[in-house]
Amino acid sequence: MNYSMNVIAYVRSPFRSKFGIPRQSGLADIPAKIVFEPEYRVPEAFRGLEGFSHIWILWGFSETVRGEWSPTVRPPKLGGNKRMGVFATRSPFRPNPIGLSSVRLEKIDLDDDEAPVLYISGADIMDGTPVFDIKPYLPYTDSHADASAGFAAPEKFGLLTVRFAAGTEEKIPDELKKGLTELLAQDPRPAYQEQPERVYIMDIAGYEVRFTVNGNILTVIEVNGLDNL
Repeated sequence: MNYSMNVIAYVRSPFRSKFGIPRQSGLADIPAKIVFEPEYRVPEAFRGLEGFSHIWILWGFSETVRGEWSPTVRPPKLGGNKRMGVFATRSPFRPNPIGLSSVRLEKIDLDDDEAPVLYISGADIMDGTPVFDIKPYLPYTDSHADASAGFAAPEKFGLLTVRFAAGTEEKIPDELKKGLTELLAQDPRPAYQEQPERVYIMDIAGYEVRFTVNGNILTVIEVNGLDNL
């Protein structure tokens, strides 16, 4: 039996390309918003949601749709050279390309021209991503203090020290600076890349951020507004 789902909304986020998107939700304080399709802009559908601090977003990997699925994938955190079962990973290449993210609900805007609009932070979702559903996050059932993280345990991956070359930090808006620094500290590069001389380019919120990584030091060497390139 085949099932179909309606796209109820789209995510508008600073991430215009896949490179640099946080590997999981909640790891970087990056702002985004959820704009609903006209059919679902019904204030009554959001009644009570303002009482929750976090929500779950069910969304589609719209940029990675494939005709066939593979039972194993290569997780980037394992260097891209070791296969794991697809159901043991959060890889986008799945039988059904569905993503799940837990994000903070900052506010519900009921006055916007496209209202209701949900303002969120901590999303790991590309701009323009379709949303299938949202649900409230319930800390007494959705959080498990004794849970194990298998091969994806965070202690295996240290944080980088982020430095800004002279004149670069001032070009980043204050509302983006904290989240961008958190994101860079987690090392956006594929785990198997160790090239100190290589310049990496991240497109975020209309800015092109160029950086290098040498050891555990990430240095932002240039920041440009994309409108000026």
